[in-house]
Amino acid sequence: MYTDIISALKEASSSEAAVTILSGKGDYFSSGNDLGNFAAVQGDLSIAAKDAAELLREFVAAFIDFPKILVAAVNGPAFGIPVTLLGLCDVVYASDKATFQTPFSMLGQSPEGCSTYLFPKIMGYSKANEILLFSKKFTAAEAKELGLVSEVFPHETFQEDVRKKLAFLPEASKNSMIYAKELNRNLERSILHKTNEAECERLIERWQSPDCMEALMRFFQRKSKL
Repeated sequence: MYTDIISALKEASSSEAAVTILSGKGDYFSSGNDLGNFAAVQGDLSIAAKDAAELLREFVAAFIDFPKILVAAVNGPAFGIPVTLLGLCDVVYASDKATFQTPFSMLGQSPEGCSTYLFPKIMGYSKANEILLFSKKFTAAEAKELGLVSEVFPHETFQEDVRKKLAFLPEASKNSMIYAKELNRNLERSILHKTNEAECERLIERWQSPDCMEALMRFFQRKSKL
């Protein structure tokens, strides 16, 4: 899915459309990484960790460098990286049934998606830490209050409401929007890439650490009891 989304963003970058919408299909926006992949690692763990970090770096970089307007339509619950990536989207709409959680500390991992830089900038230092460090689960209404979400719509009419919100686009200047984003993003693109690199380097260490392995074992044990 990482490589598919990278390809989709590259394709959208060269399309005629000024705006790309990222949404989920079904009940969830995204349930995050498949943690079963950690248990499936064979061979040298350090090589697997470095390869995974490189893929993650490329994935996040595709969002950092995306030149068009990126709108996230969060149609349901989001866990982990689909939450942190919202800071790299230009506008975020959410269903009132959406929830958000980044349970990194419960899984022995660390934040990604440039959230260590963008979340404090968006929400303030204390609120961002409560989410990134304490794994706080929060609602769509709370996400709007924090500034992560622009607007919340009723779940029953969510897709229709998002379409209505974007109905002005055929009359808008495509280039004006793109150039405005370029002016905004260019000011901090180098910071975002440095943050992405640092987050991925820390994850290489985390994925090989004993406490990460222990946390994942506890996760799978809890899951098996459900």
